[in-house]
Amino acid sequence: MASPGDVSIPGRKHATLRAQALNAHELPDAEWGFVRPLLPEPLRGRKRLDDRRVLNGIVWKFRTGTAWRDVPERYGPWATLHRRFRR
Repeated sequence: MASPGDVSIPGRKHATLRAQALNAHELPDAEWGFVRPLLPEPLRGRKRLDDRRVLNGIVWKFRTGTAWRDVPERYGPWATLHRRFRR
């Protein structure tokens, strides 16, 4: 069932404005395809969080202008995002 803030978009069966708002700060597939080859491959050690998820979190932080601690958990721990940004 849709929540009160959801508005259906004609021609897209399951898309809502809320879903679009959540994805507005994430990289589209074309941009990710450009950026992906530029990222380093992990050589050893612990498995890293998904690079795309982390990069989307970094993009979200700068597009919204919030503090690192206010980045939503769906992008991973804020300290991880900050560390990857610094590197």
